[in-house]
Amino acid sequence: MNGTPKPPLEGIRVIDFTQIIAGPYCARLLADCGAEVIKLEPVIGEHMRNAPPQRDGHSSYYGHLNAGKKSVAVNLTDPRVKDVVRQLVSESDIVVENFRPGVMKKLGFGYETLSEANPDLVYCAISGFGQDGPRALQPAYAPVVHAASGLDVSLGEFEPEGTPPRTSGAYFADYLAAIYAFGAIQTGLLSRFRHGGGRFIDVALMDSVINMLVFEIQTSQFPMEWKRRGFGPIHAQDGFVIVTPITQNNFERLVDAIDRPDMLQDDRFDAPFKRSANWNDYMAEIEKWTSQRTAKECEETLMAAGIPCSQYKSVGEAIQDTQFEARGVMQTVTDASGPFQVPNPPYVFEDGSVGVSSSVARAGEHSREVLTGLGGLDGASFDALVSDGLVSVAP
Repeated sequence: MNGTPKPPLEGIRVIDFTQIIAGPYCARLLADCGAEVIKLEPVIGEHMRNAPPQRDGHSSYYGHLNAGKKSVAVNLTDPRVKDVVRQLVSESDIVVENFRPGVMKKLGFGYETLSEANPDLVYCAISGFGQDGPRALQPAYAPVVHAASGLDVSLGEFEPEGTPPRTSGAYFADYLAAIYAFGAIQTGLLSRFRHGGGRFIDVALMDSVINMLVFEIQTSQFPMEWKRRGFGPIHAQDGFVIVTPITQNNFERLVDAIDRPDMLQDDRFDAPFKRSANWNDYMAEIEKWTSQRTAKECEETLMAAGIPCSQYKSVGEAIQDTQFEARGVMQTVTDASGPFQVPNPPYVFEDGSVGVSSSVARAGEHSREVLTGLGGLDGASFDALVSDGLVSVAP
């Protein structure tokens, strides 16, 4: 390839109406692939700009989700702003929004309206329960979806009976929906290029989580007489490790690594289905060995023998792993308070053309550039919107 490689989505423009997590992360992935992403946020800035952790009033949480985007801060309810926003959309390829169903239509930015001026528009709406159905208008943050989908109950399957579902602060539903939306948008673009015409895409957090629960969906229809094995921690001398010797090859390597040849003749373990049926006993025998060694020693010894094993690490410890450094996973980005790190997308293009941008825009940093350029406003009209409090610019 001659010259500097072009990012795969270079030349694609996205109007990003999103907020909080799912929509912003989807649009950030588009920016990582080279799309020009114009984020439309409230005049006072998007809600997540106030989310901790903060440094000097700037949220690295917000920056993680919105790096690489241009920021235009506007009041979407004003007719003058609506006109210029429709102009922006008419010159763009993609719209991403994650309002509750019906809000965009009420604002005058529904797919039917916007696609009249831009028939090739790929429009993606992300919501909790989808755009239709009896629950469409119900509010749904990720933790509610985790409970309603069965995810939380399934994660507690191996807890003692009567144990309540675990408390969690990890918003799986948001990120799953963002990734599904990202992929669906690529498919919509491909369809447009191959067959012509835009697409309306409806992505639901609930549907996204349900799609992840493959085993649970099937066993809800076809219950099993036996309980599946569960993977969890076993004791090491100074903490916990997880060991997953599933295959016959793993088993044979394991008994050699921990010097337990007697397990080869043990009636509980001498066939794969028996090890599954007696999984807790299997782990207890392995724990006799791991509990006498440090977690680091367990991991190094078993991994060297080809047996999947890991220490339990904090996220802070995990991102210091030399594997992340070797793959260039963590990228330094900068906002108005200085540098911090975020992960690149979890896929690597050989030519290096995909990756998170190094900068996070201030609220309204690109308002003048975008609205007087792509939006077609003259200077006086723009200044009037600023004077009336309908548009803000970064100081």
